[in-house]
Amino acid sequence: MGPPGGRVGDMKVTIIGAGAIGGVTGARLQQAGHEVTLVDREQAHVDVINRSGLRVSGAHGDFVVRVRAITPEQLADEPPLRFVCLAVKAHHTEAALEPVTPRLAPDGFILSLQNGFNEEVIAEKIGAERTVGCFLHFGADYQEPGHILLAYDYPFFIGEMDGYYRPRLGEIKQVLDAAMPTVITNNLWGYFWGKMGYAALAFGIALSDQPSHEVLSHAELRPALRAAVREVAAIGHAEGRFIEMIGDMDTGMFRDGSPAGVARTDRYWDDAVARGRRSKSLKVFTGIQRDLMVRKRKTEVDAHMGAVMAHARRAGVATPVLGEIVDMIHEIEGGRRTLSLDNIRELNARCAPYVQAAGG
Repeated sequence: MGPPGGRVGDMKVTIIGAGAIGGVTGARLQQAGHEVTLVDREQAHVDVINRSGLRVSGAHGDFVVRVRAITPEQLADEPPLRFVCLAVKAHHTEAALEPVTPRLAPDGFILSLQNGFNEEVIAEKIGAERTVGCFLHFGADYQEPGHILLAYDYPFFIGEMDGYYRPRLGEIKQVLDAAMPTVITNNLWGYFWGKMGYAALAFGIALSDQPSHEVLSHAELRPALRAAVREVAAIGHAEGRFIEMIGDMDTGMFRDGSPAGVARTDRYWDDAVARGRRSKSLKVFTGIQRDLMVRKRKTEVDAHMGAVMAHARRAGVATPVLGEIVDMIHEIEGGRRTLSLDNIRELNARCAPYVQAAGG
């Protein structure tokens, strides 16, 4: 099956990072008739794509797209870049920008197809006026060189850093619609904070080697996980953000630590457990868990939760539970701790005073 949108006119699009997000997006844009160049630092991935095409399997069948791929070093030979999508892991943002920035055209911009607050990093390097934000939530995994698995679609939400509308957003939407349905929003930060609540929960769950719904089926593990999301919601609220729903998850509701608020989140998680056990999703583990269990590499915990905690310090919000999660993820990354449900039990024991003080 091809992309959800039709052909809307050729556009030269350069995508930095041809993994799960960049690979799916690039494949669908190329199918729609755009001239896509994928840029990836993994030579084997580049070689397979150039030799055999990029294979995308999963939710919409199995197809191969012929698309051009190069390494970052080859960007020096490229003409000026106007439409650039950055789709690398958050902690690789600065390094990925190095070969791109000198090649950016005078009217060029960089669209962040990433999770986290990477727009802040990009804007610091090239200016907010050349930075376009995007919230995304579709599910995909890199499988092997030349092969991406797409588990499910989810719309792109794009916007300017200052929340104002500029005509280029219409052009970007028209292009991205060929990859995923695209919505223009003036509340990007509301989506970002919603996703960071989702991410806080995901990092807590990633202390184990179990799927999310199985972790949440253990009621005794929920208090610290709930508190981690509450900390994120408190920061977004302190900044005056209206926090958007992410899928069916309302990060904002976790701010309520009253018995009624705790009961509400428990009902939500009970439903999530039931759905998870019925689901036939192709994506069982989060990207964080795959980084730790499959790819044996560092996660985005510092770029994601570290950035959240930096916002917390500026807003005067305490984040003791997030701090404990970050420390434990570091221990797993360093081989000093193994993945286990016992890690979340330990997290609850460590955080009991904070959780009790905050309620629920």
